[in-house]
Amino acid sequence: MNTEDLSFRALAMLRAVAQGRAEITVSSEPDLYVDGLPCTDQGTARRLAHAGLIRSSGGGSLGCRMSATLSETGRDLLEPLVSVA
Repeated sequence: MNTEDLSFRALAMLRAVAQGRAEITVSSEPDLYVDGLPCTDQGTARRLAHAGLIRSSGGGSLGCRMSATLSETGRDLLEPLVSVA
């Protein structure tokens, strides 16, 4: 996967996670929250999680919110955009 495969909104979600502004629910269909508010495009958030680009920080029981983190793949994907900006 590369950044050309992702929408502007998906990239914005990845940047929010990278900036430590996001939480994700522990679930097989996780919900993403940015700055405490639910994302309006949970479908994209779930695609990012299922693609292995974002995940919870670990632990937590089913349904609880945890800090969202980028996977190594997510960091590798976002890194060229950060170094250009």
